[in-house]
Amino acid sequence: MVIGLNHRTAPLAMRERFWISENRRYEVLRQLKSAEGIEEAVVLSTCCRTEFLLWASEPTLAANSLLHFLSVEHGLKLSEWEHFYRRLDECALSHCFRVACGLDSMVLGEPQIVSQVKAAWEQARTMGACGRFLNAVLEKTLSVSKQVRHETAIGKMSVSIPTAALDFARQIFGSLEGRRVLLLGSGKMGELSARYLVENGAGSVIVIDQSPARAQELAEKLGGTAATLADRWKCMLRADIVVSASGCPHVILTREEAERIAVERNRVALVVLDIGMPRDVDPEVRRVDGIVLCDLDGLERAVKNNAVERSAVAAEAERIVVAAAQAFRGRLQAESVVPTIVALHRRLDQICRQELESFIEEHGPFTREQDQSLHAITARVIQKIASSLARELKELPEKGEQEQMTAAVTRLFHLDSPQQAPAGTRSEKDENEQRKQHAVAINY
Repeated sequence: MVIGLNHRTAPLAMRERFWISENRRYEVLRQLKSAEGIEEAVVLSTCCRTEFLLWASEPTLAANSLLHFLSVEHGLKLSEWEHFYRRLDECALSHCFRVACGLDSMVLGEPQIVSQVKAAWEQARTMGACGRFLNAVLEKTLSVSKQVRHETAIGKMSVSIPTAALDFARQIFGSLEGRRVLLLGSGKMGELSARYLVENGAGSVIVIDQSPARAQELAEKLGGTAATLADRWKCMLRADIVVSASGCPHVILTREEAERIAVERNRVALVVLDIGMPRDVDPEVRRVDGIVLCDLDGLERAVKNNAVERSAVAAEAERIVVAAAQAFRGRLQAESVVPTIVALHRRLDQICRQELESFIEEHGPFTREQDQSLHAITARVIQKIASSLARELKELPEKGEQEQMTAAVTRLFHLDSPQQAPAGTRSEKDENEQRKQHAVAINY
């Protein structure tokens, strides 16, 4: 099951509220993995989306646990629940595949999403929140993403947030030759944006970060210089383009500050590209004469204008995603009954072993060869019955029918109470006593 919101379902201000920083995701995973109804969990939170990938045998219970978490931790109101999408089973698989392929991104084919999905998966595994089912889902998700990028032209046509930011700066200045760039923050998006600006003619780059060491390291990579937070104001006065993606939890440029900067610059145009989440710049800054602010909403509108030419490539990628989801759903459905099959095999083994030992006690002793023959034929009977039922459970086409059959097998063979032997069989205590009296080698 996938529950989340993104740039298609929620405005930027709401996405900010539910955005989860990288450090906090570890705590969120810790809470969710112990929440009622949730068996496995992965949290993906980017500038475009915050979503929860869950494995749950009782989806309604899991959804209610997540709803409670969002209400307590993020102040979610019931009226806001409509901004969240809920995907189940094959629809959830298709959604995961589409996200990793860049089909559900703000910019079609966004390349950064793959590394973001990998990071979310790694966090979940680190916290022990991801088990064999979601591990399988994420492994397949990355495989489908690789297939789509290999078999279609989506990678060649991809437009990322950094390239959209570059295009916006070009629209304002025309040529970027010699333009001075100020980068606030040392994250990947900011680094790529600054790099694209430099590669397309921009001049000097100044990097400011909360960590002077990171600022210095990135500045060297970009061929620029580092500055301190204390120099921020002076650097803004001299810059032509400010790229802001600091990751700071509060606004670092207010409208009042922007007004003062504009006055000191004599209203000479300053382009501010706010690509951070949460936003670094007060949205009211766009009202300041001399400051041209473009945030994620503005970049999204710019990208949509070029979306038509990519529709054919997207359709080709969608066909791959749909086929992969349908095929993989069958595998997951079969995997989900494995615990029942294992438990069934153990119960059949227990019943047959008890009856066989009772038979040996009543009609023995037998020779070693006879004992081995009796145990061998018992093992074949167990395998025959278990394999037949396993095949029936795995091959049922509908999930509801499979669940009904699984429940019936569980009830008939008392699989939900492993310590309680079915009527007509010996108790575990009797079985242990029998083992002490008859030291018979059992080799299955």
